[in-house]
Amino acid sequence: MKPNLTDLKKVIITVATTGGLHGRESNPALPEQPQDIVQAMHDSFNAGASIAHLHVRDKNGLTSADPAIYGEVLSGINSRCKGMITQVGNGIGVRYINGLHRPAEGFTQDQRMALLDLVPRPDMLTVNAGTFHFQHKNTEFLFDNSKWWNTIFIKGCNERKIHNELEVYDISHITNMLKLRDLGVITGPMHFSLVMGIDGGIPASPQNLMAMIDNLPDGATWQVVCIGKYQVPLSTMVLAMGGNIRVGFEDNVYYSPGTLAVSNAQMVERAVRIARELGREIATPQEAREMMEMY
Repeated sequence: MKPNLTDLKKVIITVATTGGLHGRESNPALPEQPQDIVQAMHDSFNAGASIAHLHVRDKNGLTSADPAIYGEVLSGINSRCKGMITQVGNGIGVRYINGLHRPAEGFTQDQRMALLDLVPRPDMLTVNAGTFHFQHKNTEFLFDNSKWWNTIFIKGCNERKIHNELEVYDISHITNMLKLRDLGVITGPMHFSLVMGIDGGIPASPQNLMAMIDNLPDGATWQVVCIGKYQVPLSTMVLAMGGNIRVGFEDNVYYSPGTLAVSNAQMVERAVRIARELGREIATPQEAREMMEMY
């Protein structure tokens, strides 16, 4: 896929306010309870974000798969952020056994499959496009995303008219999704998230970013999801190339080296400023739906 530098379309900004890994030990401003997540999404929506990427927590601030909590957050966003695209992360997150810094495990395949039946229904559900060893802090577990399991999940999304965000953590994951397209499993437009900097996935670098872009199919929409200190440099590179970006506390809790961000909206505001300096305007939720052919 070759970026078209003569036709820089409006940029779609996704905000991932919470994530399924670190908590307030990383940044006290990270929103955990439903009302706090909805408020963070509302502030980010007003700042320019058009997609809300969701993970939820229980009353103790631990990552949760509880459909009732998802429902509360989804209802709040639908009510307060008119037209904002809701996108639920299918990986859910990590559960620590006997406390933080202890062995960890992912959520079960049944819990992840149950996201198909959330009420209210989200606009998008994430497809994690390949199996790999997911590493966080001093723990590691096998993140199982076989093509067989993803086939069942994507078909369930198709039946419910839920769009997919295709999260690829390596170049081979792009190939996995193209194979499912060729088999007729993926039938609609393809929206890729190029996830870079996860320990266990492709490292964050300009060279690796270009290699991933080169493997994307023509006609796909795409964004970069860059973790940690490389987020701003690579996001700026992507904005200059015509791509889209994701920001928020799920991916980076620092605003600058050694300085914690004060809010997710602060991250969105910076993204908007950089985009406009590069001659790109910000897509509204309705424009984002049209760009991703979400009809």
